[in-house]
Amino acid sequence: MAIVLAPEPPTQEWFVELDALVKRSPAFFVGRPVILDVSGLPQEKAELTALIAELTSRDIRVLGMEGADSSLLGLGLPPPLGGGRPVPVILDTPERSAAGKPNGAPVPAPAKEATSLLVENPVRSGQSVIFPEGDVTIVGSVASGAEIVAGGSIHIYGALRGRAIAGSTGNGRARIYCNKLEAELLAIDGLYKTADDMEAQFRGRPVQAWLTGEAIMMATLD
Repeated sequence: MAIVLAPEPPTQEWFVELDALVKRSPAFFVGRPVILDVSGLPQEKAELTALIAELTSRDIRVLGMEGADSSLLGLGLPPPLGGGRPVPVILDTPERSAAGKPNGAPVPAPAKEATSLLVENPVRSGQSVIFPEGDVTIVGSVASGAEIVAGGSIHIYGALRGRAIAGSTGNGRARIYCNKLEAELLAIDGLYKTADDMEAQFRGRPVQAWLTGEAIMMATLD
């Protein structure tokens, strides 16, 4: 699964939006391949090269490019890509504005006064639940390749096999709870653990995660 970034001129303003997204959710692009759709930009190699350099400086890994004149691509630029398949997005929020376009048909976000979101179905691979207003509760499992992004805490009553990003708006008191830990990534307030960093004794067990200082702490719930 890749996310599509579609820059629009003037790119300086687009990068301001992108930087705001990364500031709110520092782990948003961690380990995630990106496809760059440049169909809305002038087709000049110097501009494309500068664009890739700016994204690389932000640790954003570009897998390939769409909408570019193939004669301009070559050494130093990602390869052309095509034939991708959009994936569904469960919620659409301002967190996705920098991407330029959503992948799939969004369902309208809840009213602004809501401080929690209940999802009664499992979250399938390729789906995202993004709710910066508060806590997210999943009554089911989160598949590999899926992600939950919450401004508050995340509660998963099934297995967590995808990505869980809590405290995305700067809430260091947020926690992550799951009934079975098989996660690809856990993140709280910009700090994160990948699957390789998680201690073996927590795998496959009910777990909670929280922040202590600059470290993510974990403990079993049984």
